[in-house]
Amino acid sequence: MTHRHDADHGHGLAEDWPRIEALLARRRALKWFAGAGTAALVAGCGGSDGDASTVSVTTGTATPTPTASASATPTPTATATATSGCIVDPSETAGPYPGDGTNTASGSTSNVLTASGIVRSDIRPSFIASTTVATGVAMTLTLTLVDVNAACAPLANFAVYLWHCDRQGHYSLYTAAAESYLRGVQVTDAYGQVTFTTIFPGCYDGRWPHMHFEIFSSLTNATSGRYAVLTSQFAMPASVCGIVYADSATYPSSASNFAAISLPRDNVFGDNSAAQLAQQTPAFTANASGGYAATALIGIAR
Repeated sequence: MTHRHDADHGHGLAEDWPRIEALLARRRALKWFAGAGTAALVAGCGGSDGDASTVSVTTGTATPTPTASASATPTPTATATATSGCIVDPSETAGPYPGDGTNTASGSTSNVLTASGIVRSDIRPSFIASTTVATGVAMTLTLTLVDVNAACAPLANFAVYLWHCDRQGHYSLYTAAAESYLRGVQVTDAYGQVTFTTIFPGCYDGRWPHMHFEIFSSLTNATSGRYAVLTSQFAMPASVCGIVYADSATYPSSASNFAAISLPRDNVFGDNSAAQLAQQTPAFTANASGGYAATALIGIAR
């Protein structure tokens, strides 16, 4: 199931495609890379892509905090270099499986953001009703949140909620209803950074491979699920998709689904400009453990 996003993003991808590789190369020159995690060993749980059933997770009423704050002071994990050339990330749909308390399916509302344990770096294990660990090609994703109205200065103490499908294209709490894996929240450190340990997402029918994220001005606001300052998505690079999906034993349906979709025809990324798509596409490097380390910049206009 796919939904249209609700923002107009300028020039079409087909027009801008010749500039994408140059923009990606320029952005990669600004990046620094985190080490990748090791692969998980337990098989992920599947489910029907069309199944709208959910697991009911606690839904609470939170009082939004108007200014950025965090429940704990994060410890910086890296020394960031100057970042330039950032733009505002485009708003995209949260899709049908956000698990943030904003949608209801089959009469049940799932809000993983209120669950104890949601603030975590390694998002591969389920942590609510099971301990299943999502398997697939391991990757770490380091995100740097910056203020485009302040010379791309890092934004500390913001909360990032990341979620995506498993290797079979299923989403926890919904099409993998018994699971709560591949969802997590972290608070940015003094350099505006968070690092998630996860797996490379599968490709399901009708969508370019992607990850979802929401940005909140504080951890308190994140637990409400309704005060995001940005909801958007990351596009996985085609070159990495081709390598990962060649392993049909681990990603059984991704290769055929990926062959049937293109960025210009994707209903989320298809109308984005080259500059927007360049910033929405993480930069990947392989590591010795057989996984990947990826980095991405997220621009916010404060």
